[in-house]
Amino acid sequence: MSFEAAVHAQAIEIDRLSLEMCATAGSGHPTSAMSIGHLVTVLMFHAMRWSPDFPDYPTSDRLVLSEGHAVPAVYAAAAILGVKVGKNPAERRKLTTADLSSLRAWESELDGHPNPMEGFPFFDAATGSLGQGLSVAAGLAKAARLSGMDRRIYCICGDGEAREGQIAEALDFIIDHKLTNVLPIFNCNEYGQAGRVSEQQSPERLTDKLKACGFEVLSIDGHNPSQIKGALDAFAARAESDDSKPIAVVARTVKGWGAPSVQGGGWHGKPPTGEALSKALSELDERRIELTSSLASSDQFTIQPPAEVSTPEPKVSDIPSLTETMRSLDMESLIAAGRMATRRAYGLALRALGQVNPDVVVLDADVSNSTFAETFARDKDLADRFIECKIAEQNMVSVGVGLSAAGKIPFCSSFGKFITRAYDQVEMAMNSGANLKLVGSHVGITLAADGPSQMALPDVAWFRSLAKVRDHRGNPGCYVLQPADAFAAYALTGVMADYEGLCYMRTMRVDTEFIYSDEQVFNLGGFEVLSEGRDVALLASGYMVHEGNKALELLDRAGISATLVDMYSIPFDEDKLLDLISENNGYAISLEDNYGASLGSAVADALTASGDAFTLEQMYVRRIPKSARTTAEMLEMCGLTAEDVVKKVMQLLQVA
Repeated sequence: MSFEAAVHAQAIEIDRLSLEMCATAGSGHPTSAMSIGHLVTVLMFHAMRWSPDFPDYPTSDRLVLSEGHAVPAVYAAAAILGVKVGKNPAERRKLTTADLSSLRAWESELDGHPNPMEGFPFFDAATGSLGQGLSVAAGLAKAARLSGMDRRIYCICGDGEAREGQIAEALDFIIDHKLTNVLPIFNCNEYGQAGRVSEQQSPERLTDKLKACGFEVLSIDGHNPSQIKGALDAFAARAESDDSKPIAVVARTVKGWGAPSVQGGGWHGKPPTGEALSKALSELDERRIELTSSLASSDQFTIQPPAEVSTPEPKVSDIPSLTETMRSLDMESLIAAGRMATRRAYGLALRALGQVNPDVVVLDADVSNSTFAETFARDKDLADRFIECKIAEQNMVSVGVGLSAAGKIPFCSSFGKFITRAYDQVEMAMNSGANLKLVGSHVGITLAADGPSQMALPDVAWFRSLAKVRDHRGNPGCYVLQPADAFAAYALTGVMADYEGLCYMRTMRVDTEFIYSDEQVFNLGGFEVLSEGRDVALLASGYMVHEGNKALELLDRAGISATLVDMYSIPFDEDKLLDLISENNGYAISLEDNYGASLGSAVADALTASGDAFTLEQMYVRRIPKSARTTAEMLEMCGLTAEDVVKKVMQLLQVA
């Protein structure tokens, strides 16, 4: 009985602090927090193996709060336990209950929704955009299996959130990969923001769905300490078994538990203040008296510490050259051919990276034979680090976030078109500080015959928007990379692996001629001048580098001297580019085979900011394309052939 009384006492204190901190902040979700108060208590004070002094210790059990708006409950528990917080690990301090009054303040570590990069390292990823946390938890669990650790991963999801399609993707992934070391806990408090959740998200229906997925489901009262403990003990006993069914918990809870005056609809995201707050706190005090009368002063919780971690061996990402790798795989004929698709070079680079760096893992969404991620998977020494995610790109990206949080270097690949359906997940990865590498193949109109449903066309514009912000480390939020040939794609894959942060690389389906060699060095933020002229600068990316090269010859015949620049990186060195355009009379034309607001807009921003006199013309896809039999036909359809480039140059230079 004393355990139950102790849990009730702690949960009620968490609920009280949740109410008070949200009232002080003037915003927040205290009633959601109160629905998970008991779950958080049993997890953080009893079941999890972790250390408040080292909340991000690499072997500790992890809690992912997918229902991120309920975070005041975790902050309250952390303050009671004295969890260390701070952005700089060397300067962390113990959180106190007095700190809770800083919830949602500008300089506070206690962000409105969970985010480890703001100084709360107990969490592994930013959550709050609903539906993503379970995928992150699955990534953490998969990483633990790959590293041979017995970490247990807990994830609290809301019942309304369970309607998100990504939840279904994550559940399938957990079953596919037999991840018995991750525990989905569905907090069924019956209410969303605008009203009651659908009957489809009722505890009974969720239980049936989870069973149909292949889970053993434990249905409990989420405010009953003994039932919570029993469910967590059952999970712990099974967490290391590959032969058992994964367990899921459906916890029936009350939104605003302990304070009837703030229960039901109308209180989501609306903390009570004034008399309403006093009444709610008084109701909690009444529950305290009712439920903790058997509590003894000697009753206390003991947190089991995590296992000691061994000193990791230093990792390297230096890989042999593309030519050496191809020769080792008897691919001399491709070298002699002088052309290869950048997607194939990406696959070769993955294989080479995997052989020298055990932290590299590769994820794909059922298209590995098109992205060439299969090159990694077919190496028997690397196969266990290839993670098939099936047709579920949103889950794949968030799983990658979890793997990154566990110290892995995840490369996630699919068609660039399909990666765009995971924009929200990518942005949350950036917010989390994830060391995530995304590779989209089949980009641009050169895909031709498959048509626009398979072409990545607006992706550069969106990823470029992330490149314009600074991440928590002070670097661009994302580097956008567009290699023009196989040597560039191979080298840039290695560069991405060495860089800590988010990168997106575009690869092409079509074979392209070799432009570079093994000796060429590529850097994030760089570009390469392929031909120096004096009249106009052609600033090209991806496939359009080759079309620009054809245009050079035509322009030369017309007596026009053009500079051709391979703009393989966004962002790029703006000052260096401005100097280059100045040397070409201030005239520039950007060339890209995707929609606008992309490379050309990035150049325009740089020119505008300089305040100098420049003239820029942008050539990009200005119509919705359709299928065509050949790449040449697609370029003609969209006005992006070498001849079109020449016409644009003539117009720009006012040559008849």
